[in-house]
Amino acid sequence: MSIPSAMGMELQDPKMNGALSAGAMGREHKSFLPSHNPAPGRKPDQFMDFEGKTSFGMSVFNLSNAIMGSGILGLAYAMAHTGIIFFLVLLLCIALLSSYSIHLLLTCSGVVGIRAYEHLGQRAFRPAGKVVVATVICLHNIGAMSSYLFIIKSELPLVIGTLLGMEPEGHWFLKGNLLLIIINLFIIFPLALMKHLGYLGYTSGLSLACMLFFLISVIYKKFQLGCAVGRNETAVESEAPLDHLIQGLNRSCEARMFTVDSQMSYTVPIMAFAFVCHPEVLPIYSELSRPSQRQMQAVANVSIGAMFCMYGLTATFGYLTFYSSVEPEMLHMYSQKDLLILCVRLAVLLAVTLTVPVVLFPIRRALLQLFFPNKAFSWARHVAIALALFVFVNILVICVPTIRDIFGVIGSTSAPSLIFILPSIFYLRIVPSEVEPLCSRPKVQALCFGVLGILFMVVSLGFMFANWATGQSHVSGH
Repeated sequence: MSIPSAMGMELQDPKMNGALSAGAMGREHKSFLPSHNPAPGRKPDQFMDFEGKTSFGMSVFNLSNAIMGSGILGLAYAMAHTGIIFFLVLLLCIALLSSYSIHLLLTCSGVVGIRAYEHLGQRAFRPAGKVVVATVICLHNIGAMSSYLFIIKSELPLVIGTLLGMEPEGHWFLKGNLLLIIINLFIIFPLALMKHLGYLGYTSGLSLACMLFFLISVIYKKFQLGCAVGRNETAVESEAPLDHLIQGLNRSCEARMFTVDSQMSYTVPIMAFAFVCHPEVLPIYSELSRPSQRQMQAVANVSIGAMFCMYGLTATFGYLTFYSSVEPEMLHMYSQKDLLILCVRLAVLLAVTLTVPVVLFPIRRALLQLFFPNKAFSWARHVAIALALFVFVNILVICVPTIRDIFGVIGSTSAPSLIFILPSIFYLRIVPSEVEPLCSRPKVQALCFGVLGILFMVVSLGFMFANWATGQSHVSGH
C-alpha cells in the first residue's frame, strides 16, 4: 500500500545519457551500466554517484511493498464475477505481463542510464514525454489516494460504532463523510504538510504487515464461518423457517469455476491496479547492491510471484466465504461485532491513514516539476498544492458510490499506461536500431505489447461506460 518516493529522482552522470553499443548491451547483465574501456588514467563512468547498499532480500521487500495496495480488497469481488479458474488464469497473465514490462523498463534504463520513470519519458519524447509520464503517475496516485480515503470512509464508522456499542446508521456523528473530513483535517493533512517524508516512509512495512494479517484473518474466517452467505444478523433474527433459510444458503454457496457477467468489465482493471509498481522499479534498481539487469529482474519476479500467491489466496478464501454476494470492498462484508475483524479494520485504517501523505508527496513533486521547475521552495505553494489535492480527492471520494468505481477507472487508464503502453513505447524509441532493428522479434513483441495495452484500455472503459449508461453497475446491490 506504500508508494516510495520515486518521483523527482535526478539523472545520473550526464555522460551516460547516450546509447550503448551492441557489445555493451550484451554485457549489461554483468554490470548495471557498463562503460567502454576508459582512457589511461581516466576513472570509468558509473551509473550513479553513490554505491547501492540494499540487499536482494530487502529489495524484494521494498518492491513487494510498492506492489501491495488497496486493490487486494477488491480481488474477491473480481473472482465472484469471473470464477475461480478464470480469475487465477487472468491474474497469472497480468503478473507475467507485469514482469515483461519491467524487463522493458530495465533494458531502456541500461541503454540511457536513467533511474526515474518520468525521465525515461523525457529521453524518449523530450519534455512532452516527461509531462505525459508525470501526468499518468499523478493520476494513478490520485486513484490510490482515493481508494485509501474510501476505506477510511467505509470502515471508520464501523470501528467507532463497535467501540461505542452503537449502530453507525442511527447517529449523525458516525457518518462516513463526516469522519473522513475530520481525519483529513486533524491527522492526514498536517502530516502531508511535512517538508520531507521522514519516518512516514517506514509505513510501507506496516502496510505489508497489515495485509498479511488481513490474509491470515480471511483464511481463518473461512474455516470459522463456513458459508457466510445469508448469515447476517437480520437473517438469523428473522422468523423465517429454518428449512427455507438453509435451502437459501445451499443455493448460494456454490463456487463457480468460470463465469462471465456484466460486472466482468471491472475485474481485469482491478487486477491491473493491484500490480502497478513500475514508477518504483528504477529507484529500487539504483539502490540495489551490485546492481545488474538480471539481478533486478529476479527481484521483480520474486516480488510479483509472492504478490500473485498472496492475491490468489486472499481472493479465493474471500470468495469461498461470501461467494456471489461479496462486495467490492471485502472487509465490509464481515460482522461489525467480530473482535478479530475489528483488529483487522484498525490495522487497515492505521496503515492507510499513514500512507495517504506518502502517496501525496510524489503528486506534489510532479506538479512542482511540471509547473514550477526552477522555483525555490515556498511554503505557500507547498500548502496550496496539498490543500487543492485534498479538496479535489475528498470531493471525489464523497461523490463516488463504491470503491469498485475507483479501482475500475484507475485500473482502466493509468494502470495499462504504466504497465503496457509506456514501457513498450520507451523500448521502441530508446533502444537503438543498431542494437535491435525495428523488425526484430524483441521490438515486434514490444509493439504488440503496447497495442494490447491500448485494446485493454479501450475495451475496459467501453464496458464500464456501457454499464453506467444502462444502470447495470448497481446490479446485485454492489
